[in-house]
Amino acid sequence: MNIILFGGTFNPFHNGHYLMLKTICKMEKTDKVLVIPDHIPPHKTTDYLASDQDRINMCKAVCDEFSKAEVSDIEIIRKGKSYTVDTVNELKKTYIHDDFYFVCGADMISILDKWYNWQELIGKVTFLAFSRNDNGKFIEDVNRMKKLGAKIEIISTPIPDISSTSLRNKLDENYLPKCVYDYIKEKGLYNA
Repeated sequence: MNIILFGGTFNPFHNGHYLMLKTICKMEKTDKVLVIPDHIPPHKTTDYLASDQDRINMCKAVCDEFSKAEVSDIEIIRKGKSYTVDTVNELKKTYIHDDFYFVCGADMISILDKWYNWQELIGKVTFLAFSRNDNGKFIEDVNRMKKLGAKIEIISTPIPDISSTSLRNKLDENYLPKCVYDYIKEKGLYNA
């Protein structure tokens, strides 16, 4: 079985994330997508982080629209910083004979060799890389990581460049799935 791991802070889950999820759910190779909200993102700081439960609930609301997608709270339960390699190692105990793919954007591909235990990680997953704006740097980063041994497949679906920080500061329903926007308004998140 091919399991696609789609991790992120999802603070909030916006239309860029939605389009990525929709794209990977439509891929023929996809058997299951695990949407994995992180507990503490190791690679960035945030001005405001919605509660773990609120982020899980937003992800669940979106996953309900896709038969292949489900939310995993593996990183929330584990606590501490959410390192991808630890998540993959833990999931391998359950999905022993399955192949793992990991979704990431151009910004993550560019710093992949700075991730915690990245050398171990690249031997365990194939990366599905989405480019926001391909200015040539993305292809350079992909080629550089391939030379270091990473398996990377480029997904050509253009993804809008949406800033979660901007959305937290000024909610715009045009950039959020309706179910997420409704949840944010109902719960009063991000000063809604």
